[in-house]
Amino acid sequence: MKKLLLLLVAVTFSVTGAKAQFMGPLQYHTPNDQTGLNQFESPKTTDVVFDGLRVRIGGANTLQFQGLTQSGASDELNDLAPNFNLATSNLDLDVQLYNGLRMHLRTYLSSRHHAEAWVKGGYMQVDRLDFIREDFLSNVMDKVTIKVGHMQINYGDTHFRRTDNASAMNNPFVGNYIMDSFTTEVAGEVYYQHNGLLAMVGVTNGKLNQRTVKTDPMTKVSFVGKLGFDRQLNPDLRVRLTGSIYSTAQTPSANLYTGDRAGARYYDIFEDNRMSGRFAPDLTPRGIGGEITSIMINPFVKFGGFEFFGVIENSSGKALDADDTRSYQQYGAELLYRIGANEDFYVGGRYNHVTGEQATGNEIEISRINIGGGWFLTKNVMTKLEYVTQEYDGFAAGSLYEDGKFSGVMLEAVISF
Repeated sequence: MKKLLLLLVAVTFSVTGAKAQFMGPLQYHTPNDQTGLNQFESPKTTDVVFDGLRVRIGGANTLQFQGLTQSGASDELNDLAPNFNLATSNLDLDVQLYNGLRMHLRTYLSSRHHAEAWVKGGYMQVDRLDFIREDFLSNVMDKVTIKVGHMQINYGDTHFRRTDNASAMNNPFVGNYIMDSFTTEVAGEVYYQHNGLLAMVGVTNGKLNQRTVKTDPMTKVSFVGKLGFDRQLNPDLRVRLTGSIYSTAQTPSANLYTGDRAGARYYDIFEDNRMSGRFAPDLTPRGIGGEITSIMINPFVKFGGFEFFGVIENSSGKALDADDTRSYQQYGAELLYRIGANEDFYVGGRYNHVTGEQATGNEIEISRINIGGGWFLTKNVMTKLEYVTQEYDGFAAGSLYEDGKFSGVMLEAVISF
């Protein structure tokens, strides 16, 4: 923490010396507060005029009260009691470097997996090429965006509605999806957005941890892509439909569903680790490696105050020493009703279902239902209340998940700016 504070002081003095502006609006930027809801990819149009280096310091703080109970066949289950979870915090640094050139960096100040502050990741986003020459390829860059960095990749649309450590304003519920697709890898992505049409193609090095550049024959390049349509058809109706793919021919361990080091929101559910309440497909066992291909389809419809978001996902793959490909399917549906002139209140529900074949041959199913609502006290402060129930079926005898179930109430407070 001390090193981080020294770094922030150094950055502040350096940009002040360069006559930077602080906290003003940025180009092609999605706000962290209520005004950024349902924006998905960063906008391709902007009303902000570049007038010099601009630094925006933002962040988030989140705290939950957990009142859950659990049951199952295992006699090794944790005995849960109502209590508060760890308060989590983010620090965001967004810098307008030049016209159409922006940097983003997110640091977790407090997270479930790390006792110390640590960098989640960051990227540089290019929406104009004026740093080469004014209006250079402007007709192309009116529709194209380039992102490069050690960053969260744009697979699927669930990551736009998930909780990212303390950043929880875009998630209408407390927990993320059961199969939570999230990973940060060194990657490059190229976007095309025009008249409601969206296309993206990207490549990553397939590694979550970049500690070494030693030859690794088990790791090959991973590919990510997205096609979609997103248009406001009339003042009341918006329709979005996207399809995404993530594919790697060989990896020592698939990080797509295990990359979230910040951890899950439901604490000490069966496992005493950060993934409690989630499920990661065992398609490529760690240390053995293999191939994986995941495809996700996401419909989104907003009609007046009603909002629907869906998930249809298939993840398939096999270990290097396996003959047959196995797969898991995930389905999800959210239905919300946002109330008020500024939609400051909402109520709704989410259904989430995962099924697939484990390496042991067990056909397993996990189902979750969330029912709840939220209140935006201001555009930067909100609170959520939900009832959640989750059931496990088909897991092997002796497993912690055998006939497992948890349910109860969650209360969450969120500050984001």
